[in-house]
Amino acid sequence: MRWLLCVLLGAVALATGGLWPSAAEAAQQRGGTAGGQTPRTDEGQTPLEAAAHVDALLAEELFHGSSGAAGSVPGAVVLAPLTNDETFLRRLTLDLVGRLPSPAEITAFTLDRSAGKRTEAVERLLALPNFGRNWGRYWRDVIFYRRSDERGLLAAGAAERYLAKQFNKNTPWNTLAQSFITATGDVREEGTTALIAAQMGEVNDVTSEASRIFLGVQIQCAQCHDHPTDRWKRRQFHELAAFFPRIGLRPVRDGMKRSFEVVSHDQDRPRQRPMAMLRLGDLEHYMPDLKDPSSKGTLVQPVFFLTGQKLAQGETDLQRRDSLADWMTSNKNPWFAKAFVNRIWAELVGEGFYEPVDDLGPDRICSAGRTMDYLAAEFVAHAYDVKWLFRAVTGSQCYQRESRPRRNPDQTPFMANCSQRLRSDQIFDVLAAALGTHEGTFGPNKNAKRPMGGPFGQGGPRMQFAAVFGYDPSDRRDEISGSIPQALLLMNSPLISRAINGRNPNSTLAKLLADIPDDEQVAVELYLRCLGREPGESELSACREHVRTTKDRAAAFEDLFWALINSPEFLHRH
Repeated sequence: MRWLLCVLLGAVALATGGLWPSAAEAAQQRGGTAGGQTPRTDEGQTPLEAAAHVDALLAEELFHGSSGAAGSVPGAVVLAPLTNDETFLRRLTLDLVGRLPSPAEITAFTLDRSAGKRTEAVERLLALPNFGRNWGRYWRDVIFYRRSDERGLLAAGAAERYLAKQFNKNTPWNTLAQSFITATGDVREEGTTALIAAQMGEVNDVTSEASRIFLGVQIQCAQCHDHPTDRWKRRQFHELAAFFPRIGLRPVRDGMKRSFEVVSHDQDRPRQRPMAMLRLGDLEHYMPDLKDPSSKGTLVQPVFFLTGQKLAQGETDLQRRDSLADWMTSNKNPWFAKAFVNRIWAELVGEGFYEPVDDLGPDRICSAGRTMDYLAAEFVAHAYDVKWLFRAVTGSQCYQRESRPRRNPDQTPFMANCSQRLRSDQIFDVLAAALGTHEGTFGPNKNAKRPMGGPFGQGGPRMQFAAVFGYDPSDRRDEISGSIPQALLLMNSPLISRAINGRNPNSTLAKLLADIPDDEQVAVELYLRCLGREPGESELSACREHVRTTKDRAAAFEDLFWALINSPEFLHRH
């Protein structure tokens, strides 16, 4: 019966659509100077001005002059319409704070007729603590999914906390990036050590990841030979690595605490016992001799490959890393701003200007170069203001369009928003909210064996979801798909079965059935909790029929609850 209901509701959802706003309403939803909107500054445009300019540039670059409905200009591409209020609020809430809007938030938003309500919703969500938590987890994943050593995960918790705090404070992105390049301290306590800890201080790995994450340039391909598809030379990789040889990593001995400390070593000293210093390299960096691997290689001077700025040999560790951090994040280096803009745009719109999101550079093709250059320049003009960028992108028509499946390579980019699979943390939080529980209680039986593995440790229900649903956020979205373990976890999990048991008086479903005598209202409540929207008339009809034929109210709504949680819509942001 559950499978039949699930298939039926899925067919209904595909066959029906929401109510689109009129052209006048769409214009109102994008306009206005709602409360909380950042004022115009002497340098750069306000977010709504930038959003309008982005739409105009995309229309010129990609849409043959069309910025609205199809047919407005001969030969114009067919753009998706602006999405309805329910879908917009669900998308925005998931994107900014990683959860679904509550039923009360949905009702208030859909009933609000003010012109600037979408802008006001952005402001409210950016002010919530969950904004930092959601995006802290995103960047935690970016840093640790390509770790070289599992021991690096000791730094994951501190990194998440640090990032969450800084995003909520709206610390400029250049300041945040500099802190990761120049970090020292205990990896369990200093979140800034994440980049170095994830690679356990190995010079070549830290070099590769610093370039990939903060510049979007995959210079690691030039480590052993000149880059096969970019202009970067092997020597340029090792000149960048010459900023990092004096990083040291040593175990922290403090009772039962297991940790490591990132330190600088700037003086020659005898080799210590292996456990006294986990990593202690040379004071200078040498490019290996491929013809004679046993030799020390060629001494390399620290040079930043994108600008040619250089240091003399002999500078201290912190002098090297401070200089590199300044040069990498300088407005003279356009790739730093572009790398961040490309990632945020891709996460919000569903596709980056460059794909994959961490493979940029002068030899790569940008799908809308003028638009990308404009957004990156405005990001710099606003002093790398992270929340300004979120305001600008979410205020655009491009962001607010209805979602479509991922386009084919020969189709025009950005004609619609693109549906994306939720990250594991988001799935966990959405599920916990739907089931009316929280992380402290949403766990296995006390006697159950805790799951091993997962990208960020072991044990605990969130870690279980990370192990099954987690993915590298730098991967192309078309490479991320569902799996049998994911389906089995949602279909057969005793955690879910206990929460949707309509005969257990303490379960969320049993309480709903006791408080709401009207079956249609129960169905509406379950749709709002699970999917962030009300059911359509066809979906309500299917629910009524299922309750009638099942002849068991509790069992019928258990089936509905289960079907919604196991629907593709539950796992995706549209």
